[in-house]
Amino acid sequence: MAEFWPGKRVVVTGGAGFLGSFVVDALRARGVEPVVPRSRAHDLRKDADIARLLAAARPDVIIHLAAVVGGIGANRDNPGRFFYDNLIMGTQLIEGARQAGVAKFVAIGTVCSYPKFAPVPFRETDLWNGYPEETNAPYGLAKKMLLVQAQAYREQYGFNAIFLLPVNLYGPRDNFDPQSSHVIPALIRKCVEAVQQGAPEIVVWGTGRATREFLYVEDAAEAILLAAEGYDGPEPVNLGTGSEISIQDLVGLIARQTGFPGRIVWDATKPDGQPRRMLDTARAAEYFGFVAKTSFEEGLRKTIDWYRSSTSSR
Repeated sequence: MAEFWPGKRVVVTGGAGFLGSFVVDALRARGVEPVVPRSRAHDLRKDADIARLLAAARPDVIIHLAAVVGGIGANRDNPGRFFYDNLIMGTQLIEGARQAGVAKFVAIGTVCSYPKFAPVPFRETDLWNGYPEETNAPYGLAKKMLLVQAQAYREQYGFNAIFLLPVNLYGPRDNFDPQSSHVIPALIRKCVEAVQQGAPEIVVWGTGRATREFLYVEDAAEAILLAAEGYDGPEPVNLGTGSEISIQDLVGLIARQTGFPGRIVWDATKPDGQPRRMLDTARAAEYFGFVAKTSFEEGLRKTIDWYRSSTSSR
């Protein structure tokens, strides 16, 4: 699909963030220098800022990655903010893009939009068959509304918006702040610091019984660009690996890879979140040829190595 990009102007919202930085890298590898708006100059919650961005950049393609995100604790502490900011950014940007005549809009959703007890593996056809897990429902529903908008705008205006549903991401450059990070960076930091400090144990939220699926961030970036290049349909599409791991096994794997030999203490007073997460990834393979390439063990090694090198250089 190399012929898709030449001459196209591309805006990547959230391009300075975790996933966004890898999407920008992948675009540059394809010969594209995208516009990456920063929130201090373009607040996507404000119509005027969106209009100014679109007038200056005149994009042919928008990849909308900007989001307010976090782990279970951050979602539990900020349900109103996570709902409003994510909804209003996406809704207003899609409307602005439609008015500006943007040729293609790539909206990034979240696995958190799926019903709490969706059959495993999660299929896109089950997206509306129940309410999301409570701790991240405001965030998940805000993102899911962008699917509704994309489909409605395609039907009424012929607006070419696609909607992708990535599973939990991990990798270098992730957020390792213990107050807002997701599970893998949180566990890596806990284990690495415990090794450095000689701590005999680490405390982990929940029971360990919940399962998750994880997609390496470089694979996710490649999937997004493959979809931009080759997919123009109304149906949502999952992005993942199609495999799951229990949090208990995840902790054991990270402990081994970081060299932490101590005890794992489970704090069952804290929530597990959704009981299971694993995606059916058949659509992505069929519609635009995406199959994840990075093994989980390899991705974890790269993530741990990056974290160690980033903290040692401070």
